[in-house]
This record gives sequence, structure tokens and C-alpha cells, in this order.
Amino acid sequence: MDALNESAIVFDAYGTLFDVYSVAALAEKVYPGRGEQLSQIWRAKQLEYCFLRTAGNRYENFWSVTRSALRYAAQRLSLSLTSEVCEQLMDAYLHLAPFPENLAVLRSLKDLGVKLAILSNGTRSMLEAAVHSAGMEGLFSHVLSVDPIRKFKPDPQVYQLACDALGSPASRIIFVSSNGWDVSGAGWFGFRTFWVNRRRDPIEQLSNTPWQIGDTLTDLLRNLHQVDSPQ
Repeated sequence: MDALNESAIVFDAYGTLFDVYSVAALAEKVYPGRGEQLSQIWRAKQLEYCFLRTAGNRYENFWSVTRSALRYAAQRLSLSLTSEVCEQLMDAYLHLAPFPENLAVLRSLKDLGVKLAILSNGTRSMLEAAVHSAGMEGLFSHVLSVDPIRKFKPDPQVYQLACDALGSPASRIIFVSSNGWDVSGAGWFGFRTFWVNRRRDPIEQLSNTPWQIGDTLTDLLRNLHQVDSPQ
């Protein structure tokens, strides 16, 4: 089965297309010397709350979870989080910086006739804002949020959203994420997975290995061409 003849390539959004730690620049202006630490705790707690809320059947959407995680991070660092600063930092999540190579890679895939989609924990409005801010409008056939099923990744029902929207079985979809746990969940579901391992972390010890691994999204495009090239 040729990779470029797959039904679609589905991308995670946060950490994969959009740099969640780009909020550190604004956080550093507000809290000199603490911005990077705040962004790290904020992201870690954001993911933890998603996992816990799904496990406990206590869903709140990603915008609400992100705000709660920010409040926790500020309290953890004993930082004063006024309503004005909270809104400024939350607004930054709507304008996250894309990784530098992503737009060119996505355009190249689109030009090759590959159907592209996003599958994310984010709300539809958050995702649309981020896509617009990154100049990625018109590249995706579907921008899928978990809101309709009220569960977060890696619940299998989340990955099923992509199959339903695209009308394709999991085996005909390539799933791309920078999050090792997301790659594992998608692999368990049956997707062919590409791990954008920007930090060169070890593979998660979950009896599941990615189909392909690269340092950047450029490696996805390169690897797809290599797979399709005559031997």
C-alpha cells in the first residue's frame, strides 16, 4: 500500500502543528524569569486534566481545561494571576506559533493531492483560530474536535471521529503527532503513525512502536516519498 495513496493524513494540533510553548514569550514579559517554567507546568497540567476528566467521566472542554491548568500553574509558582493577565495568556493560545517547517510541508502534501485533517482535543473555535493565525486555512478537509463525544485522547472514540469524517478505516489513515502518548493511542486504534519526535525522546514503553519517526514534519514528507519510490 503506497503511503501517498492513503485516504488521508490526520494531524494532532497542539505540539505538532502549533508550538504550545510559544506562550512562554508572553509569560516571560508578564513574569520575568518565570515564563518558561510557567509554560511547562501549564502544559503538563493541561494534559493531566484531560486524562483525569476522561477517566473520571467529568468532561469540560479544552478551553476550560486550559484555563484551569493556567490557574494551577500560577498558584504552583506563587504568581499573581489577575483577570487581565489570565485573558492575555489564554488569548495567546489562539495564536500559537506554528513550527517553522509546517506550512511548507502541509502545502506540499496538499499539492500532491493528499487529503489532510486535524484531530484535536481543542474546541472547534480554538482550532479555527489557530489555523487562521498560522496561515493554514484551506489546507484541511476536516478540523475535528473531541467536543461531540466529550472525551479526550487517547480514548478510542476520539480516533474513530477521523474514520467517520473521512469515511475510511483506520488502516487507510496516517496519524501524525509529536506526543508519544498520542502516537501510542493512535497506534493501538489501528492508524499508521508518524511520530514527530522534536526532542528525540525515547519511545514510550507501551508495547507499541510508531510506523515512522522524524525530527520535524519535513521528515514526514521525505519519508513518504521514500516509501513510494521504486526500490
